[in-house]
Amino acid sequence: MAEMVNSKRVKFHKGKQRAFINKCLVELKLTNSRLAKILNVNPRTLTDWKREKFTMSFGAIKFLSKKLGEPIPTKIKIKKPFWYVSSGSSAGGIAVYKKYGYIGGDPEYRKKRWFLWWEREGKFKPHPIINVTKPIKRPRKSEKLAEFVGIVMGDGGITKNQLTITLHHRDDEKYGKYVVKLIKKLFGVSPSKYHYPKDSVNDFVVSRTELIKFCTEKLGLKIGNKIKQQIDIPTWIKKNKKFRIACLRGLVDTDGCLVIHKYKVKEKQYCYKKLDFCSASLPLVSSVMQILKNYGFQPRLSRNRRNVWLDNQKEVARYLAMVGSNNPKHLRRYRE
Repeated sequence: MAEMVNSKRVKFHKGKQRAFINKCLVELKLTNSRLAKILNVNPRTLTDWKREKFTMSFGAIKFLSKKLGEPIPTKIKIKKPFWYVSSGSSAGGIAVYKKYGYIGGDPEYRKKRWFLWWEREGKFKPHPIINVTKPIKRPRKSEKLAEFVGIVMGDGGITKNQLTITLHHRDDEKYGKYVVKLIKKLFGVSPSKYHYPKDSVNDFVVSRTELIKFCTEKLGLKIGNKIKQQIDIPTWIKKNKKFRIACLRGLVDTDGCLVIHKYKVKEKQYCYKKLDFCSASLPLVSSVMQILKNYGFQPRLSRNRRNVWLDNQKEVARYLAMVGSNNPKHLRRYRE
């Protein structure tokens, strides 16, 4: 469908436009870029609609409602094209008057007045959009922060603008809620959740430049491919016993699993529960091995040097008693 500039606009109650778009993404099983393409709008336009920065066109609402097989949403107001012009022009006129002293007239006079305004106050004002980053809470180093670092090193990824944690959409559903609460408690921001049924995962995403700076400059995390960079546990965590245990918990909760080993000997059934941590980053594997050894465990390193095993059932029980787990999947499997 084509998005017409002069089409009628639809005004939702606060939060309802975002909810409508998210519903379309989930029920129609579309990505943001795919939905934007179907509506014939720029992906940035769709993002602005989701943020409720701009109103959606009536044509887009009608088209999506038909796709959903539902009536057009109620409790909406349909506005005429360019309904905002009158209020915008009034505000613009007031702003011009404040800058130049009057409206209309000699353009040369207006230009001089503009330069006077610029030299007096304009150039000293911060730009309302460019180079303005949203703030975050900057927590002190703690066990929760160390656990967060472990989670990111396990199932997380960092780009220049985003931090993403990817978890299985069913097995880690409850753990995902724990991760969201942890991030909100530490940094005062709520991650966005994106469901990808084809990949069976949920992405929990925080788009904050300040968070990326904090993670890289203060926590020792790295932007880009974790395997290529062969990441390791940051030094500030290694130096503190409580932080080491918390970070280990975050790592195993994401990149670890409880394995139930069953076998028969002379018709007798045996069942052993083992703990496995897996990573392709060798320095990280080595650090996990060393932490476990320091606390009296006897970990086994696999031949490919990517897996750390606790084979002894008593050691698995001691691990859960000492280190613990915030992932219900692991605890449920241990009780089976």
